[in-house]
Amino acid sequence: MKISRLKIDLEDKILVDIDFEIKSSLALVGQSGSGKSLTLKALLGMLPSSMKCELDVDAKFELKAGKNISFVPQNPFTALSPLTKIRKQFFVDEARIRELFSQVDLDVSLLDRFVPELSGGQLQRVVIAIALEQEPKLILLDEPTTALDPETRTLILDLLRKLQKIHGFKMLFVTHDMNSAKAICEDICVIKDGKIVESGNMLNILNSPQKEYTKTLIEANFANREFRR
Repeated sequence: MKISRLKIDLEDKILVDIDFEIKSSLALVGQSGSGKSLTLKALLGMLPSSMKCELDVDAKFELKAGKNISFVPQNPFTALSPLTKIRKQFFVDEARIRELFSQVDLDVSLLDRFVPELSGGQLQRVVIAIALEQEPKLILLDEPTTALDPETRTLILDLLRKLQKIHGFKMLFVTHDMNSAKAICEDICVIKDGKIVESGNMLNILNSPQKEYTKTLIEANFANREFRR
């Protein structure tokens, strides 16, 4: 899937002007305010009406949220209704729900519980299962492990890799966490002030960054430099 141009304007000011290709799994990495969230909102068709958006996508891929694109948010607690049983948060039949629960390694007994009764890791698995309901071709992930402890974070990243092999979807992983990006993505785009400053193979960029901004992000995330091994 290739985005040949994504341009977002607000009152004649260019906020984002980028292009990228998602071959399998791509990390979009940058500091707060770099344009990551705007990119996600544009792909989901959720930009405010005050912003103008120019979006050119590979003709073979139709961007249609809820059909061939799914979204996994940062905070599952706010993404789900706290007063609704987990079973009722899905829009597919019981057999499909149970199949999805099995794939995300959750016990079906949790279907009759409410959101406050589940842990953060369990809720993130529920949100991932919901994202898989319609067999999407692309899943957008917005910092999905930020609120998790290190052990649970690793489990969720391992789960996403496993599910990608099963379902064959592409992933756009938006994060400021280079460590999580390295764990799950083959390629990376580094964004700053709405522009891509560096992109390519994940390990190549981590081992030999060309831009000072990229080096700063790496220094902040990999103090012990274990990724170079």
